[in-house]
Amino acid sequence: MKKDLYDFLNTDLQFVRGVGPVMASKFCEVLDGRRILDFLLHIPAYVRPREITNSISDADSGDIITISVLIKSHKPGGKFGRGRQSPAQIICSDKFGKNLTVQFFGSSFLDYWILKLPVGSTRIISGKLEINNRGFAIMNHPEFIELPENIDKIPSIQAIYPSGSGIGQKSFANVRDQIFAALDNKIFDECNELTEFFSSLRSAHFPKSSEELLPDSDAIMKLAYNELLAGQSAIAISRKNRKSEKSYKVLRTKKHDFLSQFYSALPFKLTDAQTRTIDEIFSDMDKQTSMMRMVQGDVGSGKTIVALAAATKMAQSDSQTALLAPTDTLAIQHFEKIKPMFDKLGLVCDILTGRDKGKARGEKLISLRSGRTKLIIGTHALFSDDVIYKDLGLIIIDEQHRFGVAQRESLRAKGTNPDVLSLSATPIPRSLSMTIYGDMDISVINEKPAGRLPIITTKLPGLRLNALIGRLKAQVGDGAKVFWVCPLVQESEESDLIAAESRYEYLKKYFNNVGLVHGQMDKSSRDKVMTEFANNNSKMQVLVSTTVIEVGIDIPSATIMIIENAERFGLSALHQLRGRVGRSDKQSYCILIYGNRITENGIKRLDVLCNTQDGFIIAEQDLIMRGTGELLGIKQSGWLRYNFVDYSAHRDLFKMAALAAKENKPNEWTNDLMFIFNQELQAGA
Repeated sequence: MKKDLYDFLNTDLQFVRGVGPVMASKFCEVLDGRRILDFLLHIPAYVRPREITNSISDADSGDIITISVLIKSHKPGGKFGRGRQSPAQIICSDKFGKNLTVQFFGSSFLDYWILKLPVGSTRIISGKLEINNRGFAIMNHPEFIELPENIDKIPSIQAIYPSGSGIGQKSFANVRDQIFAALDNKIFDECNELTEFFSSLRSAHFPKSSEELLPDSDAIMKLAYNELLAGQSAIAISRKNRKSEKSYKVLRTKKHDFLSQFYSALPFKLTDAQTRTIDEIFSDMDKQTSMMRMVQGDVGSGKTIVALAAATKMAQSDSQTALLAPTDTLAIQHFEKIKPMFDKLGLVCDILTGRDKGKARGEKLISLRSGRTKLIIGTHALFSDDVIYKDLGLIIIDEQHRFGVAQRESLRAKGTNPDVLSLSATPIPRSLSMTIYGDMDISVINEKPAGRLPIITTKLPGLRLNALIGRLKAQVGDGAKVFWVCPLVQESEESDLIAAESRYEYLKKYFNNVGLVHGQMDKSSRDKVMTEFANNNSKMQVLVSTTVIEVGIDIPSATIMIIENAERFGLSALHQLRGRVGRSDKQSYCILIYGNRITENGIKRLDVLCNTQDGFIIAEQDLIMRGTGELLGIKQSGWLRYNFVDYSAHRDLFKMAALAAKENKPNEWTNDLMFIFNQELQAGA
């Protein structure tokens, strides 16, 4: 990529004429970046036609119209009753005499509009037409107001961008036009892949119809393939680099026999899937090349024990393991379960999180540096600059989907090419796992421990809530523990969703001891409530929460999961929540409460959950129903974020891109693509 083009794509949007630093910050919130490149990868969602309408009578309420009007009179706005304000009004008529009232809110004085729209003048206006219940035609705040000779300033076809507060469509169009005018002078004159790529990008930003923005359009298909090729090229390079590290991996010699003690101490028999996975991991650990393996397992399938076996094997050579958890709560939970097992083996297991300060933290760091600590469990604090390991041989990453290719590579810098074992409790459709994690070997634990009963899952309309509470009182009286999940923390005038705080207050009328946890609580308060709920001797039988309990929380005594407004959750999220129960040999239940506004598609999603326990089937259905836009987005799951890829329409492209990246050596074009799509691992890395 030519340097001037590279510099241009990296230019901050504030330097585009008419933007500035304030507007650039607003763009950043929408684009997740503030470079010209970030803008280019943010394409319109649909096209809004604005052809000239001859008469208001030709349009329906809700239509976007562009029409020539004669300004007839002005009516200033004013305040009335409780500080409310009436709009300023401009009375107009079309060429057939049909009246149209143009309204502007927030202005009690009409001087500006008198100058803009003088009586007796003709203007071209464009906006949304509304017909009120008295049959009057109204247009609030026209998006375009132009003199007849400037009609060309109103686009007959307007591309509408996904936007945020403070950024209008005119701002998007202004930035787009300037960027592409400058871009035309910077790309190569001769025909090559780069010019073809930007040609497809231009087509997406200047669509002639909404059909040209559909996933199966030529331009979007080309962009999606190139985006997938960028990711697959990064993965191919990562795999190649790892395979070439034979002489750098520390070859470890067995000095102890902890594994036999480990297996003897287990209070249960490993499943065949667990045994197979452990064998695959051990085989990798004995090779000269560094292990990069991901263990996919459904909720409750026993991934942690498999990882612990790997840590025990590493300890046999006096080497260390770091187990990285996504949250303090999950790190503490792992520590409380694993430490007693390591104590029996005579091995030191410790925990390190951001909460550790002063002397206590210093002592833990000394133990790590000396090699005394063989397993350290924690959050990102494990990879702080002051954390030094004597011989870090294995990194275990829980909830692998939060980390990308480049991040996984950076974690390994704490040791000398240590093995990496990743765990994912979010089942990834089999059709995608090899293309998303192509730089890793994959093991699947597709069995649950013996004695686990299928969770009985049913859906229930919200109108039957009181009847459900009546049945729950009997269950709680017999010792059952209940998770009660709500989508919001607090009630909102803008939403009809159930809030955890209001449900907590409501349930206290029926149950003696109810707990509440949500993400807005401080961690210590949240952990205290969770610990009390987990205690079998505690009187707390019902815990109201948000999705803060979705990942990793393990309370075997909890046997009932209730999810309100279940239709608003994705299938994978519902499956993860359901997985918080059914973790013992007792029968467990999941009740999906849905609202009266549930759609047909919402019912279908809940039926999928009621009919299967297989997380991989559920993930596949979730992907088909919702597409990659939600499921693969950073906010949803942390997987690779795609700008153009749609799973349902682009299944074949995944395979094509993976094959192309595998067969073709990295070249200037694939390196350009990795830069364009923010793939941090590039050919020279």
